Amino acid sequence: MRVAAIIVAGGRGERAGADGPKQFLDLGDGRTMLDLTVHAFLSCAQVDEVVVAVPPGFADRVPATARLQVVEGGARRQDSMVNAFARVSAEADIVLVHDAARPFVSQTIILATVAAAAQYGAAIAALPVRDTVKRTARTGTSRTIRDTLPRDEIVLAQTPQGFRRDILSHALAAARDQDVTDEAMLVERAGIPVHVVEGDPANVKITTPEDVAMARRRIGGAGSMPVRIGTGYDLHRLAPGRPLILAGVRIPFETGLHGHSDADLVCHAVTDALLGAAALGDIGLMFPDTDPKWKDANSLELLRVAADEIRSAGWTVSNVDVTVIAERPKLRPHVAAMRTNLARVLGVDVTAVSVKGKTNETVDAIGRGEAMACHAVALLRGDTA
Repeated sequence: MRVAAIIVAGGRGERAGADGPKQFLDLGDGRTMLDLTVHAFLSCAQVDEVVVAVPPGFADRVPATARLQVVEGGARRQDSMVNAFARVSAEADIVLVHDAARPFVSQTIILATVAAAAQYGAAIAALPVRDTVKRTARTGTSRTIRDTLPRDEIVLAQTPQGFRRDILSHALAAARDQDVTDEAMLVERAGIPVHVVEGDPANVKITTPEDVAMARRRIGGAGSMPVRIGTGYDLHRLAPGRPLILAGVRIPFETGLHGHSDADLVCHAVTDALLGAAALGDIGLMFPDTDPKWKDANSLELLRVAADEIRSAGWTVSNVDVTVIAERPKLRPHVAAMRTNLARVLGVDVTAVSVKGKTNETVDAIGRGEAMACHAVALLRGDTA
């Protein structure tokens, strides 16, 4: 199976507040948004060729290689797509389409989209909606609610989007006079079902100046600020009659974690990682279990206090990575809420927080379901160089 990727970079990106097309903005270390996006696809072993559509007059900004071709885009997105699709080799079975403004796409999403497109003919990466979705109507200068949409039927579309070559060719030919926002819309209008694969919150689209600033912080391009790394670890026994609370999320389970506070070992491990990175001691020193005022305390609030302490010491949270080790229960249904809680307390974007679940393969107390553990790593940046 041969896979081609089209990277749509033909827009001007005026909302990003740049002097030129946003895809050529330096995000750090001389790398542009488009550089990062192209590298993600050229680094994928399953992608055989890449075609980039750039604004007229910018083709010389992207050096062509054996696997990379560059074409000038058109006035509309589908015009750029037609130009790029014409350069895709006839041997390509699957064609991926990706926005240049999503430079943090993962290999996992690329491969999942390829697999789904091969199986179903058309697929997109998308995120479920967590908030209640309302349809509104505007009357003059006011806006009112018309109705509430079923949240479980709504997804937020991302790229890449993947299609069998013949399906994309048919959709492009049938919709030359239609304005669309993505290729999945073309395929939908052609009456072809589009399969959804799980997207990634980190696969953000860079649109505004604030998005650009976030991207620069994420790749370390905001200057030569001092960096500190801290690790945290916590373990608690499971006990009947206790709630299971992880990162502030109450998880339905027959047992909970035993401890002086609410025994939220995710918050405890992250707190220790932050304090360790800033050399401010540890959670036991800041919140001793000998003090009755911490009895059954909300560990998210303890984490908030620790985050305030590191900020007062001149540090800013860059990102946090968490690994929870437990045989049961499965954490995947709760990971999004856990990340959201941690991000809110730490004052960072949710894309800067990772939460993973692992088992201990039935080994020792954790493997027997008698305990749970958590490892955390935190990266801090100094507020001054």
